[in-house]
Amino acid sequence: MRRIAGRNDPQGGNRDIREDFRAEIREFLGTRRARVTPEQAGLPVYGGERRRVTGLRREEVALLAGISSEYYTRLERGNATGVSESVIEGIAQALQLDEAERIHLNDLLRGAGTTRPPRRRPAQQRVRPAVQRVLDSMAGTPAFVLSGRGDILAANHLGRALFSPVYADPVRPPNNARFVFLSPHATEFFRDWNQVANDAVAMLRAEAGRDLYDRRLTDLIGELSTRSEEFRRRWAAHNVRMHTTGVKLLHHPVVGDLDLPFETFPLGDGPSQFLLTYTAEPASPSQDALNLLASWAATNDDIERSAPDDDYSEPADPAERPD
Repeated sequence: MRRIAGRNDPQGGNRDIREDFRAEIREFLGTRRARVTPEQAGLPVYGGERRRVTGLRREEVALLAGISSEYYTRLERGNATGVSESVIEGIAQALQLDEAERIHLNDLLRGAGTTRPPRRRPAQQRVRPAVQRVLDSMAGTPAFVLSGRGDILAANHLGRALFSPVYADPVRPPNNARFVFLSPHATEFFRDWNQVANDAVAMLRAEAGRDLYDRRLTDLIGELSTRSEEFRRRWAAHNVRMHTTGVKLLHHPVVGDLDLPFETFPLGDGPSQFLLTYTAEPASPSQDALNLLASWAATNDDIERSAPDDDYSEPADPAERPD
């Protein structure tokens, strides 16, 4: 896997950081182009034509986007200076990008125009006491606050009980992606592990597009890339996704199978924080299992001992300290 250099790379301190974003643009647009066939794009295909690419050629994307082939080629190579909204929209339509992919492309193009990483105070991943009280008030609903990296920053009692296999990892804060790819229990806990794994990587890829120089994010990606072939293969696909609602299929070691619809809600307390809640259909086996889990959690002292510090915050990165 190509290493993300720049602020996080001690050997990359003097290089132009835009090269990292240019490489991301090149790989992202290349993978999007490869998945769209001429037939899907409404272009004519002649029977005797031999194509060297599985998807669209660059000149075909340019034709569909209403720009010159030379301009699109420069853009795919990462030359993103002065790209207009109409050009971005034309390319998004030509490549049939969804909303998450359009946002990701805009993030990458914006980053490619940055001459240096912003020097700022490190983002303190704190959860306000009022937010924790909201979590705790949802007594019958497992609820969490997560960061864009998948760190579990806070949870209520039932949430910690539901995700007790994730909390079994002594590393704090517990991280969803680390559990998915590094824990031997993940494939048993997540009955739809393949989908969960795809979603976890797609969310990390989108987060990386927002801030390619988040030290803790690149450290996590580096760890997962080194230790998990499943992660490396998915990361190379450059898929991004907005995962705001759905149904999670779990197998809890105490209460067995649960099918739990989930919803996510953005929070304004920090960068990429969101509230995640799980519910069960009324009078369903999953509701019975959730009730049983609540009874088990009420008498299990280990659940409280697994709770993260409510005032959890990340240590300051010396490289991010302001002048």
